[in-house]
Amino acid sequence: MTNLDEPTHGEYDGAVQIIKAAILRSQYAAARSVNEEQLKLYFGIGKYISLNSRKGFWGKGAIDAISEQLQRELPGLRGFSARNLRNMRTFYEEWSMLDSSSHAIDMQLWAPEGANIGGGGSNLAVATAKLPDESFWQLKLPKSAEFPLEEFLRIGFTQHIAVLTKAKSLPKRLFYIRRSAEQDYSVEELEAAIARDDYRHQGSMPNNFTKTIPATSRSLRAITAFKDEYLLDFINVEELGARDGQDVDERVVENAIVHNVKNLILAFGKDFTFVRNQYRLDAFGEDQYIDLLFFNRELNCLVAVELKTGKFKTSYLGQLQGYLSVLDGFERKPHENPSIGIILCKDMNKSFVDYVIQDYTKPMGVATYKTADDMPEKLRKALPDVESLRKLLDSESDGAKV
Repeated sequence: MTNLDEPTHGEYDGAVQIIKAAILRSQYAAARSVNEEQLKLYFGIGKYISLNSRKGFWGKGAIDAISEQLQRELPGLRGFSARNLRNMRTFYEEWSMLDSSSHAIDMQLWAPEGANIGGGGSNLAVATAKLPDESFWQLKLPKSAEFPLEEFLRIGFTQHIAVLTKAKSLPKRLFYIRRSAEQDYSVEELEAAIARDDYRHQGSMPNNFTKTIPATSRSLRAITAFKDEYLLDFINVEELGARDGQDVDERVVENAIVHNVKNLILAFGKDFTFVRNQYRLDAFGEDQYIDLLFFNRELNCLVAVELKTGKFKTSYLGQLQGYLSVLDGFERKPHENPSIGIILCKDMNKSFVDYVIQDYTKPMGVATYKTADDMPEKLRKALPDVESLRKLLDSESDGAKV
């Protein structure tokens, strides 16, 4: 077998014709299901490239040469750069367990007619190519509760590549596929979720939901809706306080969150809608204020968030339970489910919190948060500097005085 280091023009005509035919055939069906058809196409092309390039049937530089010729023969074609063709190969190889046909394949079946593949020389410059049969291109997804079939087909190819390159275990990949589809993540949002390690933090928040939410399905949804730790990397309150030599209280943190509420929604999840901060509760002549109030569409309930800059204290649970009682008695709509309360604090002993929270009758959970000062250097690059944050808070204060 001869591997040519420098491919010549027309050397991969047969391979180009096969891939081009597959592209054109897929385009006819794209109107029916654009994303699903694209994934099937990329899976099939990735398979074809993998079986030829990994087994040495093609010479060095084949993928680059094929990409260049595809661009010439299909002007305006997008998504078939050499890099993306390699991504298709990765897509197939990482999900090869979904291949509907046997892995023991006779490559001669898909060679250009008359080609000498694997022999004493390379002869791929034959115009007429024999297209693999229909079963070759099939992507058969398992129809089981464990495999997120609908979500797999819903997210884009770029999101799939982000999952494959940044999440290495199968459980993590399935988790981020589900999350990307459910939250309609952009690639940037998906990569941020993986960087935050949402997989590890999801569903592990100390809570009493199974005890206080009667419906099992809803309690399970509530458990998965929250994380045990949130990355609020858009605030840098500790450094701000240290420079000013002043105490940094919850209101400073709260103001920074409100000014970056879009980022907070991304951290919490897109099913959360921000109602307002310092939400006033007026019951029996007593004024009380909830730090942050949200509504969760999936859970169909109000979510009260109390923000604490120190370590967890049991007194926080009593305070939050009182807020939830008033919130349900005076604010909750008839069609809404009972409200949920979340305490966000800087630190906690999870085992201790999980133990003491079970004695409370309102659905509550406790999570921690990290700010800029807690983050590794590589995660700080996109953060606002302290001076910008100070000006932001000062302008808010000045506006309140006008």
